[in-house]
Amino acid sequence: MSSIFTKIINREIPADIIYEDSEMIAFNDIKPQAPVHFLVVPKKEIPTLNDIKEEDGPLIGRMFCVAKNIAKEMGVDSKGYRAVFNCNKDGGQTVFHIHLHIIGGKKLSFNI
Repeated sequence: MSSIFTKIINREIPADIIYEDSEMIAFNDIKPQAPVHFLVVPKKEIPTLNDIKEEDGPLIGRMFCVAKNIAKEMGVDSKGYRAVFNCNKDGGQTVFHIHLHIIGGKKLSFNI
């Protein structure tokens, strides 16, 4: 069964897409935790951080480059933003297709 992110990639469900290329897609979070909250998702389905393979290194690196560029476009690069991966249920992962949260646009607190 494909994840909600695969359905977004395949245009089976709508999303507010802010970036896309052959390997990556980025879209605004549907439940934003800050004024800027978007997800960067590889088109390759990798369920969790634990499933990343050595050969995925360049793809994972690109996720951060895409995130950095979008953060700059959205004007949160200079003041700061948070980059978060959640892994498995206890880590807060709800969609099992890796994704990088970028959260900013306000002073963020640190609560665990």
